[in-house]
Amino acid sequence: MDIAAEFLSAAINAFEANRRLAVRAVEQVPDDKLHLPLDTNTNSIAVIMKHVAGNLLSRWTDFLTTDGEKPSRNRDDEFVDSFSSRAEVLEYWERGWSCLLATLKGLKAEDLGKTVFIRGEPHSVPLALERSLGHTCYHIGQIVQVARIHAGERWKTLTIPRGGSEQFNKQNWGETGKSHS
Repeated sequence: MDIAAEFLSAAINAFEANRRLAVRAVEQVPDDKLHLPLDTNTNSIAVIMKHVAGNLLSRWTDFLTTDGEKPSRNRDDEFVDSFSSRAEVLEYWERGWSCLLATLKGLKAEDLGKTVFIRGEPHSVPLALERSLGHTCYHIGQIVQVARIHAGERWKTLTIPRGGSEQFNKQNWGETGKSHS
């Protein structure tokens, strides 16, 4: 087994699965609610998406050769909703994800042994990757939760619905998953 290839593949799969959750959640939110925070101390979905994309662009542009905190990044601006449309939010979101995925898919096994820097702090490539995955998934959870609240009764679950585990198991494994005595 090529552990480096397996690690990179698993990381890509985890990022892509979480991206799909966010996209499916955001699709259920009306345009005006993308820009609506739950209260004055929280961020709107548009702002969270802007921050995630900005972070991915900074961390994954020239990943192996420059510090992950680019001098051109204006992190504070990521928390200001400057988007005028859903299309604008999604275009910036896609830029961040495209940068991440192109970089990850271009990494080689030997790259996993290298050191990169984030804000001047050295990280092994696997540590930098896991740091980015953790940060991104944290914000994906926020996006999904805010989307769930904004969608209200129109919400369609993104995973197995409550009370649906037995049916899911039966469809996927031909049994309920319960032991048969």
